[in-house]
Amino acid sequence: MRLSEPRNNSAMMRFCAFLRGVNVNGTSMKMADVRDVFESAGLSEVSSVLASGNILFSSEKSVNELKISLEKAMSDHFKYDAFMFIKTNDEVKQILQDVPFQNDSSSHIYAFIGEDGIDKMLDDEFSKVKASETEKAKVVNHHFYWQNSKGNTVKSDFGKILGNKRYKHLVTSRNINTIEKILQKL
Repeated sequence: MRLSEPRNNSAMMRFCAFLRGVNVNGTSMKMADVRDVFESAGLSEVSSVLASGNILFSSEKSVNELKISLEKAMSDHFKYDAFMFIKTNDEVKQILQDVPFQNDSSSHIYAFIGEDGIDKMLDDEFSKVKASETEKAKVVNHHFYWQNSKGNTVKSDFGKILGNKRYKHLVTSRNINTIEKILQKL
Protein backbone atom coordinates (compact mmCIF):
# COMPACT_ATOMS: atom_id res chain seq x y z
CA MET A 1 0.00 0.00 0.00
CA ARG A 2 1.33 3.43 -0.90
CA LEU A 3 0.62 6.28 1.43
CA SER A 4 1.26 9.83 0.41
CA GLU A 5 -1.06 11.88 2.57
CA PRO A 6 -2.16 11.56 6.18
CA ARG A 7 -5.57 9.91 6.48
CA ASN A 8 -6.87 12.75 8.62
CA ASN A 9 -5.26 16.16 8.15
CA SER A 10 -6.11 17.20 11.71
CA ALA A 11 -4.35 14.18 13.29
CA MET A 12 -0.70 14.44 14.29
CA MET A 13 1.40 11.93 12.34
CA ARG A 14 5.04 10.79 12.48
CA PHE A 15 7.22 11.30 9.42
CA CYS A 16 10.77 10.84 8.26
CA ALA A 17 12.31 13.32 5.84
CA PHE A 18 15.10 11.78 3.77
CA LEU A 19 17.28 14.67 2.65
CA ARG A 20 19.30 14.31 -0.54
CA GLY A 21 23.00 15.19 -0.72
CA VAL A 22 23.62 16.01 2.95
CA ASN A 23 27.25 16.00 4.08
CA VAL A 24 28.54 14.86 0.68
CA ASN A 25 30.12 16.72 -2.23
CA GLY A 26 30.74 19.90 -0.24
CA THR A 27 27.26 20.24 1.27
CA SER A 28 28.04 20.22 4.97
CA MET A 29 25.57 20.81 7.76
CA LYS A 30 25.17 19.90 11.39
CA MET A 31 22.08 17.89 12.23
CA ALA A 32 21.40 20.22 15.18
CA ASP A 33 21.06 23.09 12.68
CA VAL A 34 18.81 20.99 10.45
CA ARG A 35 16.61 20.13 13.43
CA ASP A 36 16.38 23.85 14.25
CA VAL A 37 15.12 24.56 10.72
CA PHE A 38 12.44 21.87 11.09
CA GLU A 39 11.39 23.20 14.50
CA SER A 40 11.26 26.76 13.14
CA ALA A 41 8.91 25.45 10.46
CA GLY A 42 6.46 24.50 13.24
CA LEU A 43 7.15 20.78 13.47
CA SER A 44 7.25 18.92 16.76
CA GLU A 45 9.17 15.97 18.21
CA VAL A 46 12.06 16.67 15.82
CA SER A 47 15.09 14.38 15.96
CA SER A 48 17.73 13.09 13.59
CA VAL A 49 19.26 9.71 12.81
CA LEU A 50 22.92 9.72 11.75
CA ALA A 51 24.49 12.64 9.90
CA SER A 52 23.13 11.68 6.49
CA GLY A 53 19.94 13.75 6.66
CA ASN A 54 17.25 11.57 8.22
CA ILE A 55 14.92 13.84 10.18
CA LEU A 56 12.04 12.46 12.23
CA PHE A 57 9.16 14.72 13.20
CA SER A 58 5.45 15.02 13.89
CA SER A 59 3.00 17.21 12.02
CA GLU A 60 -0.63 17.62 11.07
CA LYS A 61 0.27 18.85 7.56
CA SER A 62 0.13 16.79 4.38
CA VAL A 63 3.26 15.34 2.81
CA ASN A 64 2.99 17.77 -0.12
CA GLU A 65 2.71 20.81 2.15
CA LEU A 66 5.64 19.60 4.22
CA LYS A 67 7.85 18.93 1.21
CA ILE A 68 7.28 22.38 -0.29
CA SER A 69 7.75 24.33 2.94
CA LEU A 70 10.71 22.30 4.23
CA GLU A 71 12.65 22.33 0.97
CA LYS A 72 12.26 26.10 0.86
CA ALA A 73 13.26 26.51 4.52
CA MET A 74 16.32 24.28 4.08
CA SER A 75 17.35 26.00 0.84
CA ASP A 76 17.02 29.45 2.41
CA HIS A 77 18.86 28.52 5.60
CA PHE A 78 21.74 26.50 4.10
CA LYS A 79 21.98 28.30 0.74
CA TYR A 80 21.72 25.17 -1.40
CA ASP A 81 19.07 23.46 -3.51
CA ALA A 82 17.40 21.22 -0.94
CA PHE A 83 15.63 18.08 -2.06
CA MET A 84 13.87 15.72 0.31
CA PHE A 85 11.44 12.86 0.27
CA ILE A 86 8.99 12.53 3.13
CA LYS A 87 7.55 9.21 4.23
CA THR A 88 5.09 8.32 6.95
CA ASN A 89 5.98 5.95 9.75
CA ASP A 90 3.99 3.17 8.00
CA GLU A 91 5.77 3.78 4.68
CA VAL A 92 9.19 3.49 6.32
CA LYS A 93 8.11 0.21 7.95
CA GLN A 94 6.96 -1.04 4.55
CA ILE A 95 10.31 -0.19 2.94
CA LEU A 96 12.07 -2.40 5.47
CA GLN A 97 9.50 -5.20 5.29
CA ASP A 98 9.79 -5.40 1.49
CA VAL A 99 13.57 -5.82 1.26
CA PRO A 100 13.97 -8.62 -1.28
CA PHE A 101 17.57 -9.56 -0.47
CA GLN A 102 19.17 -11.45 2.38
CA ASN A 103 21.45 -9.18 4.41
CA ASP A 104 25.00 -10.53 4.68
CA SER A 105 28.38 -9.25 5.81
CA SER A 106 29.83 -9.00 2.29
CA SER A 107 27.27 -6.65 0.76
CA HIS A 108 25.21 -3.51 1.19
CA ILE A 109 21.51 -3.28 0.44
CA TYR A 110 20.08 0.09 -0.53
CA ALA A 111 16.48 1.26 -0.69
CA PHE A 112 15.73 4.15 -3.04
CA ILE A 113 13.23 6.76 -1.94
CA GLY A 114 11.91 9.31 -4.37
CA GLU A 115 9.30 10.62 -6.70
CA ASP A 116 6.55 8.38 -8.09
CA GLY A 117 7.85 6.32 -10.99
CA ILE A 118 11.52 6.50 -9.99
CA ASP A 119 11.48 2.76 -9.30
CA LYS A 120 10.80 2.04 -12.99
CA MET A 121 13.44 4.54 -14.13
CA LEU A 122 16.08 2.99 -11.87
CA ASP A 123 15.12 -0.54 -12.89
CA ASP A 124 15.47 0.50 -16.53
CA GLU A 125 18.89 2.08 -15.86
CA PHE A 126 20.07 -1.02 -14.00
CA SER A 127 19.05 -3.25 -16.90
CA LYS A 128 21.33 -1.21 -19.22
CA VAL A 129 24.55 -1.42 -17.19
CA LYS A 130 27.06 -4.22 -16.94
CA ALA A 131 26.37 -5.36 -13.41
CA SER A 132 28.91 -7.39 -11.49
CA GLU A 133 27.99 -10.91 -10.47
CA THR A 134 27.36 -9.69 -6.93
CA GLU A 135 24.94 -6.90 -7.93
CA LYS A 136 21.20 -7.46 -7.83
CA ALA A 137 18.26 -5.12 -8.22
CA LYS A 138 14.56 -5.55 -7.70
CA VAL A 139 11.43 -3.43 -7.49
CA VAL A 140 8.99 -4.28 -4.70
CA ASN A 141 5.86 -2.20 -4.03
CA HIS A 142 7.15 0.82 -5.98
CA HIS A 143 10.53 0.84 -4.25
CA PHE A 144 13.80 0.02 -5.97
CA TYR A 145 16.30 -2.07 -4.01
CA TRP A 146 19.93 -2.63 -4.94
CA GLN A 147 22.39 -5.08 -3.44
CA ASN A 148 26.08 -4.65 -4.13
CA SER A 149 29.29 -5.97 -2.63
CA LYS A 150 30.94 -3.75 -0.01
CA GLY A 151 33.52 -1.41 -1.46
CA ASN A 152 31.99 -1.50 -4.94
CA THR A 153 29.12 0.98 -4.59
CA VAL A 154 30.68 4.05 -6.22
CA LYS A 155 32.90 1.99 -8.54
CA SER A 156 30.05 0.07 -10.14
CA ASP A 157 28.52 1.23 -13.41
CA PHE A 158 25.16 1.62 -11.68
CA GLY A 159 26.71 3.57 -8.80
CA LYS A 160 28.19 6.02 -11.31
CA ILE A 161 24.77 6.59 -12.87
CA LEU A 162 23.29 7.41 -9.46
CA GLY A 163 25.71 10.30 -9.05
CA ASN A 164 24.27 11.95 -12.17
CA LYS A 165 22.81 15.40 -11.45
CA ARG A 166 19.64 14.58 -13.38
CA TYR A 167 18.54 12.39 -10.46
CA LYS A 168 19.20 14.79 -7.59
CA HIS A 169 15.62 16.09 -7.44
CA LEU A 170 14.09 12.66 -8.05
CA VAL A 171 15.64 10.19 -5.62
CA THR A 172 17.87 9.47 -2.67
CA SER A 173 19.04 6.18 -1.23
CA ARG A 174 19.63 4.73 2.19
CA ASN A 175 21.41 1.63 3.36
CA ILE A 176 18.96 -0.83 4.91
CA ASN A 177 20.91 -0.59 8.19
CA THR A 178 20.04 3.13 8.26
CA ILE A 179 16.36 2.35 7.67
CA GLU A 180 16.47 -0.03 10.66
CA LYS A 181 17.95 2.72 12.86
CA ILE A 182 15.28 5.17 11.69
CA LEU A 183 12.50 2.76 12.60
CA GLN A 184 13.98 2.23 16.05
CA LYS A 185 13.56 5.98 16.71
CA LEU A 186 10.25 6.55 14.88
